[in-house]
Amino acid sequence: MNQPSYLWTPSPVYSLPVRGSEKRLPIHRLFFVGRNYHAHAVEMGRPVDKSVERPFYFTKDPSTLTPSGATVAYPPETSNYHFEMELLVAIGKEGFRIAADRAHEYIYGYACGLDMTRRDLQLVARDKGRPWDLGKDVEQSSVASEIVPMQGQVLDAGAIELSVNGQVKQQSDLNKLIWNLREILADLSLFYHLQPGDLIYTGTPEGVGAVSPGDRITGRIEGVGEIALTVGERS
Repeated sequence: MNQPSYLWTPSPVYSLPVRGSEKRLPIHRLFFVGRNYHAHAVEMGRPVDKSVERPFYFTKDPSTLTPSGATVAYPPETSNYHFEMELLVAIGKEGFRIAADRAHEYIYGYACGLDMTRRDLQLVARDKGRPWDLGKDVEQSSVASEIVPMQGQVLDAGAIELSVNGQVKQQSDLNKLIWNLREILADLSLFYHLQPGDLIYTGTPEGVGAVSPGDRITGRIEGVGEIALTVGERS
């Protein structure tokens, strides 16, 4: 069979290292859960009432995926670039309309993640009822550590923390998620046929804030690992 000929080189397969394996996890899609810690929802001026609300999501292009330890340029057209520390769930098999009590069957593993955000652009879009793409779908903004295989395990608790230049900025626990991991997988799979390699960033605790060129971000999640990012000069 003749191989197709392209006008230019197609995009690469984006992937993450897997702890204890020489094989890498290929990435399919990046999903993000918005406002999933009460204290963060309050600091953003949008408290969440779980009794009458459902989770909401946004996506980023897989090309924004950036490995832990990288140095990324401070992005253009913003003066308020924020960090958001998050637990990342890697999906290990296809699932649609997943029952919450079976959600563990679809989890391959976990990683630490950073959802870097042009906050000024996000808030302008939010307040005008516009999409968040310019604030969220930012080049090199979906930072992830190595994947830790934990097939069938649901993390219900564990310390989550982020520091900038050694000073703690975010500090919470996974047990404070508004929608836990089972609820997230069950709800998201009503809208999408989840696939192996889908990554879900599950939300950030309170304490988000701005960084400047030269800042060093470090974070950790109990039982999962650590993450690091250096903010470079303006692009």
